[in-house]
Amino acid sequence: MTTRGHLDECVHCGFCLPVCPTWINWGEEMDSPRGRIDLLRGVRDGKLEFDGPVALHLDRCLGCMACMTACPSGVRYDLVIEEARAQRELAVPRGLFDRLHRAALFSLFPYPRRLRLAAALLFLYSRSGLQWLMRATGLLRLVSSRLATLDALVPRIGTASLASGLPARLPAAGERRARVGLVTGCVQGVFFPNVNAATARVLVAEGCEVVVPPGQGCCGALSTHAGRLDEARRLVRGLIERFEAVEVDVVVINSAGCGSHLKDCQRLFAGDPFEPRAAAFSKKVRDVNELVDSLPPRAVRHPLQARVAYHSPCHLGHAQRLTAPPRALLRAIPGLELIEIADGDQCCGSAGIYNLVQPASADQIGARKAAAVLASGASWLASANPGCTLHIQRQLRERGATIRAAQPIEILDASLRGRTEPDGG
Repeated sequence: MTTRGHLDECVHCGFCLPVCPTWINWGEEMDSPRGRIDLLRGVRDGKLEFDGPVALHLDRCLGCMACMTACPSGVRYDLVIEEARAQRELAVPRGLFDRLHRAALFSLFPYPRRLRLAAALLFLYSRSGLQWLMRATGLLRLVSSRLATLDALVPRIGTASLASGLPARLPAAGERRARVGLVTGCVQGVFFPNVNAATARVLVAEGCEVVVPPGQGCCGALSTHAGRLDEARRLVRGLIERFEAVEVDVVVINSAGCGSHLKDCQRLFAGDPFEPRAAAFSKKVRDVNELVDSLPPRAVRHPLQARVAYHSPCHLGHAQRLTAPPRALLRAIPGLELIEIADGDQCCGSAGIYNLVQPASADQIGARKAAAVLASGASWLASANPGCTLHIQRQLRERGATIRAAQPIEILDASLRGRTEPDGG
C-alpha cells in the first residue's frame, strides 16, 4: 500500500475516538479510525488477510474526516481510507444484492441527464398519489428497505428540476471583479436548482461574471469516496476539460463534498501526463461561501428575521477547513440570529451514498443530529451540502418537525433580494 507512512504516523492517542460517529454508535475499536488503521497495518505486514471482516469495518467508515481535525499527529486518514477502499473493491467481492444496489446508484447519480429523467418520473410518482400510497401502506419497505430509504430522502420535485438550468453566461452587476466558472453538479443541479440559481445571483450582485460551461457531468467525488478510482478519473477529467474550454479566474462549487474532492483531484493523476492540468484546475477551485466571504461586500444586505441553525458539513469543515466563511455570511445579515447546535461539526450520517448503503448506522447518526437541531429552537437549518440537507430533513420530517433547510448562499440571496425567505423554502 502506498499509504505506508500514513499508517505509521498514528500513535494510538485515541483523540479520534470521541469524534468518530461509528465509534459513538457501537463503542467498537475496529470501527474507529485508529482501529481501522490497525487493521490495515495488519494487512500490510501480512498478519491479517484482506477479508470480509476487514472489509466490513472499512465499509462502516463514513469518511467524515472528523478524526483529521482531532488528530495531533496529522495523520492523513483521508488518503488511508480512500486507498483502502479502492483495494477493498478489488480484494473482497461483494454479495450479489450489494453489487446490484451499488451498480444502480453509480449508474444514476453521476449522470445529470439520467437524474433529470429520474426527476421527471419522480414528479409523476409524487403527483399521482402513488408515493403517498406507498408510504402510507409501507409497501415499498416490504419490497426493499433500501428503496424505502431512497424514497424517504427524495425532496419534493418542482418543475425547475425538469428545466435545463442556468444560461451559459451572466454578466456582473457593475464593475467586474472576477470571471467565475460555476460547477452545477449532479444532485445539486437536478434536485436543488434553486441553490445554483441563488449562487449565480449572489455572485453577479457581488461583481462576478458567471460562466456555466455546457455539458457538465459529474466531478467524480462519489466515485472517489467509494474506491471507484478509474471511474472517478474519467469523470473528473471530463469536467476539467469542459472548464478548460472557457477562461475563468475561479471555479466555484456550492456542494461541500464536491468542493473537497475538486480541490485535491490532482492526486488521482499522480504520475499521469494529465496531472499538471488537474493541478492547475484544483488551484482555481473555491467554495462559494469561501469566495463571497473573501470579497468586500458590494450588494446591500436587507433584514431577514430568522433563527438559523448551522450544520457544518464534514467536507467543508473538516476536509476544506472552512468553518468561518459560511457563519460570517449569515451573521452579516441584519435581523438573522445564527444558532450553533450541539456537536454541530459532527457528521449527519449522509456521507455521500453512506445513508443508502449503511442505512442503520446512518439513521443512528442522523437521529443525534436531528435531536440537536430540534433542541436549538431554530426555524431554519443552514447546510452547505445537498446530501446533508436531504438526510437531515428526512430525519426531521420523521419526527414531525417543520424546520426548513437552505444553503447559506440561498439565505444570503434572499437578503440581497429583500425576500422574507429563500426561494427553496
